[in-house]
Amino acid sequence: MSSETKTTSDYIQHHLTNLTYGQHPDGHWGFAHSAAEVAEMGFWSVNVDSMLWSIGLGLLFALVFRRAAVHATSGVPSGLQNMVEMIVEFIEDTTSSIFHYKNDLIAPLAMTIFVWVFLMNAMDLVPVDWLPELAVALGVSHMKVVPSTDPNITMAMALSVFALILYYSIKQKGPVGFIKELTLHPFPSIFAIPVNFLLEFVSLIAKPLSLGLRLFGNMYAGEMIFILIALMFGGGVVYALFGGVLQWVWAVFHVLVITLQAFIFAVLTVVYLAQAHDTEEH
Repeated sequence: MSSETKTTSDYIQHHLTNLTYGQHPDGHWGFAHSAAEVAEMGFWSVNVDSMLWSIGLGLLFALVFRRAAVHATSGVPSGLQNMVEMIVEFIEDTTSSIFHYKNDLIAPLAMTIFVWVFLMNAMDLVPVDWLPELAVALGVSHMKVVPSTDPNITMAMALSVFALILYYSIKQKGPVGFIKELTLHPFPSIFAIPVNFLLEFVSLIAKPLSLGLRLFGNMYAGEMIFILIALMFGGGVVYALFGGVLQWVWAVFHVLVITLQAFIFAVLTVVYLAQAHDTEEH
């Protein structure tokens, strides 16, 4: 732990609190310095650290892939070109096996989601004290560095996918076709419209909820385990050695988790958009 005056609860609370900017109860705008102040700000506040890290990692992804594209060669490829080509081919094969319609947006969207979510998840592998304590040394009270442990980020991404689902459902099926899909399936009877609508509405709303909450839940749990392991380093030599082993084991396992969660988010996005393009009668 960074400070001997901190209790275990304080330590955990500090690592789970975002750097939040918003309006205080007295009317002035500024950063929150505790979880209580964050709660007082209410809905109209911004988690600045989540925004900065997510945007920064998105720019990193764009710059790296652009560099690989600009310096691509038909001769002996560089390591960067090999890595990018491997990712592109993997996403292309996965997308083509799921999405059987013509839409030039889907494959780039799936690749963007996969790499971006992977990079956000990968921040969980940075030792939990390094960046937050560096931020404190620079005068910043809080710093959460894993954007995907913030439900605002994961649900924003999920709602963006949901907007695309609605857009393509209406575009491909027409307003009337979309309404018929919500009201005349699975039971094609006018008397079953209330039941059909309830079932289809729940199924529709479950898509963004499952996307956002699954990613958030898995990454939040992973971060919590890293924080609990970090507590062991303040318990003496024996606990510190055992904590080091646990941290290494969990980090190795967590590499699979962060990759799998990025893959699931990307694949489900493609699946949902494929369903939105499906105009066949059920």
